[in-house]
Amino acid sequence: MQETFINIKSLDMDARGVGHLENEDGSPGKVIFVEGALPGERVSFETTRKKKNWEAGRMVTLQKASSMRVEPKCEHFWHCGGCSMQHLEPSAQVAMKQRVLEDNLWHIGKTKAENVMRPMYGPTWGYRYRARLSVRHVPKKGGMLVGFHERHSSYVAEMTNCYIVPPHVAKMLVPLRELVASLSIYQHVPQIELAVGEESTVLVLRIMAPLSRADETLVKAFADQWNIEWWLQPKGPDTAYPYYPNKKELYYTLPEFGIRMPFKPTDFTQVNHQINRLLVAKALRLLDVQPEDRVADLFCGLGNFTLPLATQAREVVGIEGSTALTTRALENARANGLSDKTSFSTRNLFEITRDDLIALGKFDRMLVDPPRDGAAALAAALAELRLSNPELLPKRIVYVSCSPATLARDAGILTHRAGYKLSKAGVANMFPHTSHVESIGVFDLVEDFQPREFLAPEVRVQGGQEA
Repeated sequence: MQETFINIKSLDMDARGVGHLENEDGSPGKVIFVEGALPGERVSFETTRKKKNWEAGRMVTLQKASSMRVEPKCEHFWHCGGCSMQHLEPSAQVAMKQRVLEDNLWHIGKTKAENVMRPMYGPTWGYRYRARLSVRHVPKKGGMLVGFHERHSSYVAEMTNCYIVPPHVAKMLVPLRELVASLSIYQHVPQIELAVGEESTVLVLRIMAPLSRADETLVKAFADQWNIEWWLQPKGPDTAYPYYPNKKELYYTLPEFGIRMPFKPTDFTQVNHQINRLLVAKALRLLDVQPEDRVADLFCGLGNFTLPLATQAREVVGIEGSTALTTRALENARANGLSDKTSFSTRNLFEITRDDLIALGKFDRMLVDPPRDGAAALAAALAELRLSNPELLPKRIVYVSCSPATLARDAGILTHRAGYKLSKAGVANMFPHTSHVESIGVFDLVEDFQPREFLAPEVRVQGGQEA
């Protein structure tokens, strides 16, 4: 069978090479997405999915290689879903992510940043301090498997090593498989969640049946040997509790601001502590908070940005959709001696309105850090505030995003309808070797502004990494 070769022009949001079949007249034809291919390469491919206007496949023959191609460090790269870009040189990965952000801003938001900021870099290996590992007993593959899912599959990848988790965690992978296989309830353990703090490593064992006394002995011996803390989770995340030895508190620090942030292993926290520190410091510098400012931190979580902001502002109001989170954020503020400058409230920010913003009062500056769905309701509420109460609009907004598509959509609303300009934008390499794009945008209020027509499009929300 004759191979069909195509030239790869770009990467898509899933780090697949994008090219076109040629029509008979030489013009570009059907779009082809090729896993494993890089821009500038000429490859043949095997089709795995076919639609009328596009096909997806995997690379078969590499006829012309990109100068950016490198040999993947991990032997499991081509079948494990934990990474998708190890075959691309790390600085080129970041350049691709910057291009994704800029393309999304223009094609979705119909806007572009006046200045593109230098990307934020951190360690490219051993950076992942949080992970959710699936557990399956698969006799055909030799028994117990513990790891990420295979690419585009619900099957568990066979992993004996991992270079993106800390080295001490990678060394535990095979012993962890052996431990679970030795338990009497091995068929009732669907996952193990990892959380690494400053002084402790916690493994959350999801159990759908009680441990036997013999199981307890094995689990405790493993904790002693590997210096980890066990939590058990019998049902949903809220049921997780410390089990053994429960000696050390799980926390991370933001040394630049003197912040110590306790968290639970099932909480959402950034997986890359080094980049989180850089991102918090960068966001606060960009927000340029003054001592007299009243600041809003929307989607505040446990207070990752709220508490550092409170070291600079007159008052910081943290808002989140979960009472459990805002209660914990307040506890963290008290523990860091910042409760007199912070307050927290619970409301659904995906349904926030202009009237809600009016009731909250004037904010001088606003930090927004939403999940992948973005903050479209907030952007629309600000646009309505521009028409009715422009004096209440914050003069600067810093928007931290884990989805360039929803950031671009919201940037379109803010720049075309709410009267802001996108002064700066850039990316942070939060997840090296993956297609995940963490980005940040700075929006400054324009005084003399006439709203323009902009219909916020439906966007594809980028899938998150296994956390």
